[in-house]
Amino acid sequence: MRRLFVLAAAVLTLVGGLAPSVSARADAPYCGIRWGSLAKSDPDYSVAPITNVRAGRHQCFDRLVVDLGARPAGTPGSDLGYEVKYVRQVGEDASGRPVPLAGAADLLVIVHAPAHNVVTGRVTYDPANPARLVNVSGFSTFRQVAFAGDFEGQTTFGLGVRARLPFRVFLLAGAGSGNRLVIDVAHRW
Repeated sequence: MRRLFVLAAAVLTLVGGLAPSVSARADAPYCGIRWGSLAKSDPDYSVAPITNVRAGRHQCFDRLVVDLGARPAGTPGSDLGYEVKYVRQVGEDASGRPVPLAGAADLLVIVHAPAHNVVTGRVTYDPANPARLVNVSGFSTFRQVAFAGDFEGQTTFGLGVRARLPFRVFLLAGAGSGNRLVIDVAHRW
């Protein structure tokens, strides 16, 4: 009798009658994240200059924020654009020289805005250490943030991450008339 019960349970499990229950949580994406890892871009350009780069840790992702100042007086207005994508190697603006990054994946971040005032030519973002813009030690995903140049109206950064992970990109209104470009990279899939 016992053998018959075990055999019946095995057959029902195979055909789905007694399939182990899987909680909805196990099927749900990590932290509800459905971002993906494909390139994200917006073609707009801005003359509002970059003023700062910072990073933060969150429960489900690490965040990179690029701050822009106000648009110089007398310049035409436009929205901020960007291109963010995984690449084999980030290259410096103009020269193309490789920018070495820590981590197993390189995220290229091109901000369609200068790191200088387009009217006066004055530099608005001049990092003390271009290879290490932000201290990301202890972050779950970020390994390094590097400056790769300011050339022809755009500024390039390299973001070294632990692995090719999902990310999202969006704009936020900043203090005053400045904007912020936000890049979130998930801790895992």
